[in-house]
Amino acid sequence: MKLNKHIGGITLLVVVVTAQAQTFTSLDAPGAVETYAYGISGGNIVGWYYDSSYTPHGYLYNGGTFTTLDAPGSTATYVWGISRGQIVGEADSGSFQRSVLSGSSYTTLFPNTLTSTYGIDGSNIVGRSYDDSGVMHGFLYNGTTFTTLDGPGAIATSASGISGVNIVGFYTDKSGYDYGFQYDGTTYNTLMDPNANIGAFPTGGTYAQGVSGNNIVGYYRNNSGDHGFLYDGTSYTTLDVPGAVDTDVLGIDGNNIVGYCIDNTGLHGFWEIIGPVPEPSTLALASIVGLGLLLFRHKI
Repeated sequence: MKLNKHIGGITLLVVVVTAQAQTFTSLDAPGAVETYAYGISGGNIVGWYYDSSYTPHGYLYNGGTFTTLDAPGSTATYVWGISRGQIVGEADSGSFQRSVLSGSSYTTLFPNTLTSTYGIDGSNIVGRSYDDSGVMHGFLYNGTTFTTLDGPGAIATSASGISGVNIVGFYTDKSGYDYGFQYDGTTYNTLMDPNANIGAFPTGGTYAQGVSGNNIVGYYRNNSGDHGFLYDGTSYTTLDVPGAVDTDVLGIDGNNIVGYCIDNTGLHGFWEIIGPVPEPSTLALASIVGLGLLLFRHKI
């Protein structure tokens, strides 16, 4: 995961895409000035928000209630992924795993190391870590064993999401260009949205963030900013919120897609559209409104 600087406002986006009727739900974490959505599983959404003093807190949203998740002893908590009631995240005390549905215990993973956990599916966790030379590598951790994940010809790799045997993320090649990837345990498939600039942050790149079955979501970057995408294994569909400066899609579970966007009016909100994932030609997003000032955001 890399850090990106932003201007403008932020819109939190939860989308369930349909070719038929669409229903939108707007919701912000109570007291938040900015709210981010990163993961979804079984109708439960996780992410993090800034309070009025710009202190970051993790949260779980179950469709009706926000529950703040602060790692014990930490002054900053970020939640990145959820699977079957288990979440993964990061705090100033290290990465962690927590049971949010069947319990409330936090397990610290890799304390005092430069290791971040971004995605979880069952007992498998993916993320990124740095070696002694400062090189970033993706990883798969099954509770016992680490498997290093390096994109083809990569000088830096980050893994963002996992579903079954499929892992997605992004890597930087020797030319400094950023590409998404999908890895099935044997083969890396490089992902490059055809509308993306070939390059690296802040002018170009493709960044895969979430995976559910054969569907991959993320965002790409070109001269007009960030644009979300859905990739079904064959074709890319752009997910742009009308009027938004940037749209980032970060998580997917079945037909549910979560993310956030920025528009030039400083508005923010939380939105949901219910229905099956359509063919790319029928996909549409509706405009989003809300309020907030974005100081910076994460690129994952």
